[in-house]
Amino acid sequence: MVSYMANYQIPLDSVFHALADPTRRAVVQRLGRGAATVSELAEPFGMALPSFMKHVSVLENSRLITSRKQGRVRTCVLHQENLIAAERWFGEQRALWENRYANLDTLLAKLSGE
Repeated sequence: MVSYMANYQIPLDSVFHALADPTRRAVVQRLGRGAATVSELAEPFGMALPSFMKHVSVLENSRLITSRKQGRVRTCVLHQENLIAAERWFGEQRALWENRYANLDTLLAKLSGE
């Protein structure tokens, strides 16, 4: 299992870093409904476009989104592969801890004489 997690460590680190910020989470959530221009994505946040582009850059570096520039318009698209990898990691962690709790329940039952 250690080698399996090592294979996913770098993408997961960048995904979790990207999703640690509420602005970037909101962008990912919005892009879940479909592609959008950077201007459309930036509108609800009331920040300067250069500042918002730093968020876009972090999301692109994590490979959660890609953007394409056509003329003066940059359009962003969500790529769910790294989100799926993070979801898979959480699922593995959940299964691991459920197993540990089941083992603890068994041990406690044995110790209490049940």
